[in-house]
Amino acid sequence: MSDLPTCRLARWSDLDAWAATIAGKVHAAGHPPDAIVGLTRGGWIPARLVADHLGVKRLLALQTAHWGVTATRDGHAALTERLSASLEGANVLVVDDITDTGESLALAVEHVRSLGRPARLETATCLHITHSKFVPTYYAEEVPADRWVWVVFPWTYWEDLRTLAAKALPEGKDAGGVAQILRDRCRLTVPPADVEQALRATSASTAQ
Repeated sequence: MSDLPTCRLARWSDLDAWAATIAGKVHAAGHPPDAIVGLTRGGWIPARLVADHLGVKRLLALQTAHWGVTATRDGHAALTERLSASLEGANVLVVDDITDTGESLALAVEHVRSLGRPARLETATCLHITHSKFVPTYYAEEVPADRWVWVVFPWTYWEDLRTLAAKALPEGKDAGGVAQILRDRCRLTVPPADVEQALRATSASTAQ
């Protein structure tokens, strides 16, 4: 099971702290945005929280896809849902959860510019991996490339757990064994009851 990644379980409290840090950096720079663009799926909740901290009412969604199943890239980043309005002349902040390769955020920036020239266009992420080719204007936490881990965000908990548990099941045999493997090899501590629920969901979906 060499494809089981080292993981980091992010909590809602982490997210709130990251959003506050990003907002603080935006305030310190003196660059309040008129509009915030959240990259769905991962960046939508951070974008909403940052918007709340900054008092920004205009929040738009843009979807890019880069990762397939957990910790497995699905080709290059692709734009799957476009913006519904132009942001020409606006001060724009594009928010995502993490810059890993940086492709998704770079693609989002290119798309925003293609719809009309914004007055200012900045970017922000909760986490920035140093091997990313794209460096956001603001980020809450920098992660050295040699300490890369797969971050299990609160909004991907069950999705990631289903994938990881299914990979560990042949050796783990049951929920308790899988939970032990995830703890030892992925550094991911989750209740066996959650593992059992994830395995049931995976079994039900494959049976359809």
